[in-house]
Amino acid sequence: MRSKAKTLLKGTALVLGASLLTLLSVRAWNAHRAPDLDLWHTFVPEELTGKEIAATDWNGYLAAEDRIFAEVRAEVTDQLPEEARTPSNRYFADSPIYPGRFATDWNRSYVLEPAGPPAGAVVFLHGLTDSPYSLRHIARRYRDLGFVAVAPRLPAHGTVPAALAEVEWEDWSEATRLAVREARRRAGPGTPLHLVGFSNGGALAMKYALDAIGDERLEQVDRIVLIAPMIGITSFARFAGVFGWPAVLPAFAKAAWLGVVPEFNPFKYNSFPINGARQSSLLTRALQQRLDQYARAGRLDELPPVLTFQSVVDFTVSTRAIITALYANLPANGSELVLFDFNRSAKLGLLIRPGTNALLARILPAPPRNYRTTLITNASPASEEVVERVTEAGEVTVRVRELGLRYPLGVYSLSHLALTFPVSDPLYGMQPDDSEDFGVNLGTLAMRGERGMLIVSQDSLTRIASNPFFPYLLARIEQGTGVVQQSDAAPVAPVSAAANP
Repeated sequence: MRSKAKTLLKGTALVLGASLLTLLSVRAWNAHRAPDLDLWHTFVPEELTGKEIAATDWNGYLAAEDRIFAEVRAEVTDQLPEEARTPSNRYFADSPIYPGRFATDWNRSYVLEPAGPPAGAVVFLHGLTDSPYSLRHIARRYRDLGFVAVAPRLPAHGTVPAALAEVEWEDWSEATRLAVREARRRAGPGTPLHLVGFSNGGALAMKYALDAIGDERLEQVDRIVLIAPMIGITSFARFAGVFGWPAVLPAFAKAAWLGVVPEFNPFKYNSFPINGARQSSLLTRALQQRLDQYARAGRLDELPPVLTFQSVVDFTVSTRAIITALYANLPANGSELVLFDFNRSAKLGLLIRPGTNALLARILPAPPRNYRTTLITNASPASEEVVERVTEAGEVTVRVRELGLRYPLGVYSLSHLALTFPVSDPLYGMQPDDSEDFGVNLGTLAMRGERGMLIVSQDSLTRIASNPFFPYLLARIEQGTGVVQQSDAAPVAPVSAAANP
């Protein structure tokens, strides 16, 4: 029996080894055929390490940032070959999308100060491949409400995609702690402290809040706002580092990249190195371990209320993980989950993937729940008007409120990228205003034509980039600041618990 078991084990190992070798060979070959790497894929600016960030202050962090951007200018922008000096390249100094020409380069860290004495402090944490631009609309609103808003450029962001090839998630964590210290210094003691995290920044916000529970040296958080937070990871992200193994051979250097595409977005990388996915995976695993640890110890009741905004359908992060890995473990502490449903009035019929219509019922447990649940969905299957369907924590009854909002024509769902931007955003908005000129508007593109003609995939241009329900999101965030009282709600009408979100 033992010999048979050993033979079976050996055979299984050989099969797995052969499969891995085949997979890596295919990966290496596909990478070899990928577009050539450019300067922004090969030059890595010298970022501060986590230890160096922990040992500096905000001014030191900004000084290092100045040096990093000067490096990128000298080693990339000033060294571009002639074929890369095109209007569609964000690293070309004469391009209309070159960030250095804007009145404000939103790739950089920033602080927004209120007009009077601070009513509180808030730290904004952007997502992976992103920049501080993504949360500026919410940061401005907090500023208007009297909060000091601190938005760090997380290490390896806002410069060149190659920077993500060498960063470690602990660097992002230390930058988060530094930003919190600066926010507290500026707002003074005793004022509320909020964290707002988008995508990967949501994982950083939760990790900080959990770390603060067990570390008296860290500032305690009074409120957490998460927007499409990266709580769960996909199996692909978990093993992403393996796909980069062929890159140890110079001939297959491109294997270190999940995507090598033109950089036409002034405030977000389009190209994506494997290490970025790997570090995000490591971060979410560390977060989940801490969540599990404190759940077993009964310490999650020390967390402040968590308000999360999430699209039911999200290609980037796991909506299921937000519910099962985070909210299922939260105590009844005033937390809330706001879900944006897909447009059920869209006449997509057989084009919808099987199971999508029943997705919400599968991932959301039946009430009562420990948290308030809000679903933004169609008033009826035939209506583009949306309503708010609320189930309070500990209850089973649904209350419905009309919002005066609707799905725009042709929009069948929100996207991961869209939640933080109003439709008036000058870069991503469907109806951009003229408050700033970034050389391009990516939210109004409605491409029709033959494949293979554009420098990017049509898929990257058809994903909705702004949120038609942003006014609702902003109002809900305002309600928890302690500065603005909740506006008079429209009358609510109880409906059957069977229709519960």
